[in-house]
Amino acid sequence: MLTKFKWLSMALKNAMRNRRRSAVTLAITATGTAAALLGGGFALYTYESLAEASARDTGHLVLAARGHFDGVENMPLEHGLRNAPALTGQLLARPEVKRVLPRLQFSGLVSNGDKSEIFLGTGVDAAQEFLVKGPFMKREAGELLDYQAAGKDAGKGPGLVIGKGLARILNAQPGSVLTLMATTVNGSLNAVDARVTGIVSTGISDIDKRLAMVELSTAQALLLTDKVSTLSVYLNDIALTDATAAALRMPGASGISAPALEVRTWLQQAVFYQSVKGLYDRIFGFLGAIVLVIVLFSVTNTLAMAVLERTREIGTLRAMGATPAEVMRVFTLEGLALGSGGALAGMLLAGGVALFLLLAGIQMPPPPGRSNGYPLAVSVSAPVYAAAVLAVALLSALASWFISRKAARQSVVEALAHV
Repeated sequence: MLTKFKWLSMALKNAMRNRRRSAVTLAITATGTAAALLGGGFALYTYESLAEASARDTGHLVLAARGHFDGVENMPLEHGLRNAPALTGQLLARPEVKRVLPRLQFSGLVSNGDKSEIFLGTGVDAAQEFLVKGPFMKREAGELLDYQAAGKDAGKGPGLVIGKGLARILNAQPGSVLTLMATTVNGSLNAVDARVTGIVSTGISDIDKRLAMVELSTAQALLLTDKVSTLSVYLNDIALTDATAAALRMPGASGISAPALEVRTWLQQAVFYQSVKGLYDRIFGFLGAIVLVIVLFSVTNTLAMAVLERTREIGTLRAMGATPAEVMRVFTLEGLALGSGGALAGMLLAGGVALFLLLAGIQMPPPPGRSNGYPLAVSVSAPVYAAAVLAVALLSALASWFISRKAARQSVVEALAHV
């Protein structure tokens, strides 16, 4: 009886009999595998980027008063959070928590004296807010609020950062004084003059036309309140999100969670991320299935021709005592070798293209609704690559086994008489 190594050696020698046909099969398998890996890598890179952007924007966790996430308020900050400093201190005492940022959402009119425009404002902790935004908020001109908070621009009144779209509409530049008007928590109107310290871009034109950010104390003075809308909790690792959320939802967890509080994760807030992921999962899942079918037909065609050409050889092996199972084993290993070889070559090709894209720095044009492009890159994931190689190899082996089954089971006389 032949050892496993000898069976594999025989299968490899059989695969090399018709080198041109085997090379074409390997090329098709490699190209299909690389295409599937590159498509999946692009989708994975998109998921990672959107997840990072969403988590930086809202925080890994968002704490708010019960009723806040329903979005229905008769008066501003009707469902606002009280005692934000105390809650912040309790949250920061947890080892997995890196930062806690209070935010106050409000809206109203902003005027340059000649023209007024609707704005969507946020009161922020200027010392930390722009640290967490990272590359997802680009400074176009001037300085951010943290510059003023550090005392480098003190004594000149409240600072204001606006989106570049709003700056264009109001013809505002760093140093311009704008008037913010909003409804207070008591239902009356209030206004405050603020000096534009900087102009930023989020990459989303609709947001840039309405964006206004001020120091938290300025927003509270405008709305005549000491409340905040939410507390954004930033963790040491995004992977800790679900576990920390579950811990904070437990009654009496470190004195934080209570019936009056709600905890949402970044994923629950990231509607755009969920929509894109659902779309990409269907698109690239369908393309991956097409690639696997192409690879399957390629290997099946190659092995079908090999079985047809070697029918008399099969008969000779059977006459020498080989069982049908042993004959099928040879062809199955041959298909496994072709599929594995093509998949490994495709994996190397995909890795090479991914490295090239990383070094080349190719930029994609801005997608619909955005003003900034993004780098064309694909993620390289070891589990995804291993799964792709395994899937292609197993499908190739299965196709080879199915093709060789009929030839291996025919009678010896019939196989030897085959022309």
